[in-house]
Amino acid sequence: MKASQFLISTLKEAPADAEIVSHKLMMRAGLIKRLGAGIYNYMPMGLRVIRKVENIIREEMNRAGAVEMLMPVVQPAELWQETGRFDKMGPELLRVKDRHGRDFVIQPTSEEVITDVARQELRSYKQLPKNLYHIQTKFRDERRPRFGLMRGREFTMKDAYSFDRDAEAAGKSYDAMFSAYCRIFDRLGLEYRAVAADTGAIGGDRSHEFQVIAETGEDAIVYCPTSSYAANIELAEALAPAAPRAAASQALTLTPTPGKSTCPDVAALLGLPLERTVKSLVLATDTKNAAGEITATQVWLLLVRGDHDLNEVKAGKVEGLKEGFRFATVAEIETHFGCKPGYLGPIGLQGVKIVADRTVAAMGDFVCGANQWDHHYTGANWGRDLPEPDLVADIRNVLVGDPSPDGQGVLAIQRGIEVGHVFYLGKKYSEAMNATFLADDGKPRHFEMGCYGIGVTRLLGAAIEQGHDERGIIWPTSMAPFEVVICPIGMDRSELVRAEAFKLYEALQAAGVDVLLDDRGERPGAMFADWELIGAPLRVVLGDRGLKEGVAEVQGRRDAQAESVAVDAVLARVRERLSA
Repeated sequence: MKASQFLISTLKEAPADAEIVSHKLMMRAGLIKRLGAGIYNYMPMGLRVIRKVENIIREEMNRAGAVEMLMPVVQPAELWQETGRFDKMGPELLRVKDRHGRDFVIQPTSEEVITDVARQELRSYKQLPKNLYHIQTKFRDERRPRFGLMRGREFTMKDAYSFDRDAEAAGKSYDAMFSAYCRIFDRLGLEYRAVAADTGAIGGDRSHEFQVIAETGEDAIVYCPTSSYAANIELAEALAPAAPRAAASQALTLTPTPGKSTCPDVAALLGLPLERTVKSLVLATDTKNAAGEITATQVWLLLVRGDHDLNEVKAGKVEGLKEGFRFATVAEIETHFGCKPGYLGPIGLQGVKIVADRTVAAMGDFVCGANQWDHHYTGANWGRDLPEPDLVADIRNVLVGDPSPDGQGVLAIQRGIEVGHVFYLGKKYSEAMNATFLADDGKPRHFEMGCYGIGVTRLLGAAIEQGHDERGIIWPTSMAPFEVVICPIGMDRSELVRAEAFKLYEALQAAGVDVLLDDRGERPGAMFADWELIGAPLRVVLGDRGLKEGVAEVQGRRDAQAESVAVDAVLARVRERLSA
């Protein structure tokens, strides 16, 4: 490709609404152009990156035995109503009507459609296993789209779905996809971790996220540096303290804490470690009748140590909270605690279910709210001053230095960006949609399913968040819009430069190198700045003086200095650098 034929639209400054590095650099490098909130045009430079990502994904999915198809962006609501997701999914699901008043959705994912395909096409166990995938536009109506392609409303995703005869076979399909994903991200040249994850709204009971490591990542990745343990913060288990609960050694004392409503402030006032305090969080669950009217409400008090944070995903797995909870209203709190938030505690309560984190259940002589304004209890102890909790569960986020659940060391935490996710769904969708096949005994069975997604366009943002400097993007070679850019200096004034530039360009093309010849006639500084911003992995500079001496300059995007290479050795050197 020649630059004069291409569309290069770099900017000196990023638009004011670009907040994070990847958004700023994608806009400045001319990869994307904003059309509306969370909706972007993929410009030629950005589309080249997307196509390279898609090609790697296709090759590895096909290698793993998956078969490509294409499902529509617009899907009839009837399928989503079969699984109940048409009503259960929030406003992120964009619902539309056609001219006849029939309901449709703009797909955020395709479990319902692929299950409908399977129940029509896969009739016998002899057709299994089967894995079908597509790379397609998705839409999720984010309340606040931001960060460019990282949290946009329209995006491109690869989603695959496996169908198996039993759980054992489904596990093999899951493992095959897990391995394929590792190969994909290895080939993309990204530093990543595969971490055990919560299944979330998709459902199922086996799940891994693929997280690109980046300091700016939204997700916290928990791992053990001395073992293979890795999980996201939502799932990482916080073990119960190894030591038994100490016997009470202090009297329960009502202690004034004027104006001190938070655990850090109370600990500082009392001159105690924050680890001696207990934090109270109040939730509520509602019982509804067939008409959807609330007939009863149960209030819950969840207790975590003062230096710990509640993990809402873990809380949602506690018996009694699994069907959904909300944070209690101020009125509900005042009714059950006799006090406004800030000084709440577990002592003297009626009609409130108490869930203590494992750490809190092992504490003695702790400090907690007294359910009186400006007062806390010190010296509180289970069994003596209040009954044992109704439930003890792991409901907190882990901290750096906590014991690893596999017993092989302590935990560390780093930031990551989720770019892929694999789920074992089981029969969640096949049962809801009565998708069956005839087993070898002649009886109908529901498919065991898995689903496997990769955020294709999100990968661009993640790669840039991981690879950039003050000059611009640093792409992995496999993702770069062009592998090599030839920068001829003064080719409009020197026939030698022009001839050698085209000669090298044609030789690189013939060798299968993805090369661009910058024939725009730009000044060297402007030309180099553009390609450092765009992130070309290799730059070859040809100048009249150097060519007369028989040399050219080859410089990698991460190199501090250019390398002088004999003109007749440039092709070999470029191929060597790319293969490395």
